[in-house]
Amino acid sequence: MSEDPRLYDGTSGPPPVPDPGSVWVTGGVLFAGVLMLCQGVVAALQGIAALADGDIYGTVGEYLYRFSLTSWGWIHLALGLCAAITGAGLLKGAGWARVTGIVLASLTLFAQFLFLPYAPVWSVLMIGLDIFVIWALSAYRPPAAGAVPR
Repeated sequence: MSEDPRLYDGTSGPPPVPDPGSVWVTGGVLFAGVLMLCQGVVAALQGIAALADGDIYGTVGEYLYRFSLTSWGWIHLALGLCAAITGAGLLKGAGWARVTGIVLASLTLFAQFLFLPYAPVWSVLMIGLDIFVIWALSAYRPPAAGAVPR
């Protein structure tokens, strides 16, 4: 029995990679653009609410990463406006928007993690959507110039 053991343990080939031209990936980029646009607007409104009225969010006890609500308001407002602009860029097919979207979704993911005590359900939902946006923008490869569509 000198057969290759890789034939039996499932590692006989390279791991599967997403097809950059598949409907899931290209549709995922479109959906990521819509998500970033909507998330950006909602985050900006969330920031404005935190800046305008501190009673919107409950008080948080001792928390290692606690910031004032004014700080959170500015953070959400800035990230939200940048995300909305990037989402619009993704929908227009701008090349800069992919990398910027990955960076902004990563920053938003960390910000939502730190914001968990203030809005736990919302933050967990946004973290999940940010992970999807990062995947969709990472898996997509724009078609080469002059390439024939499949």
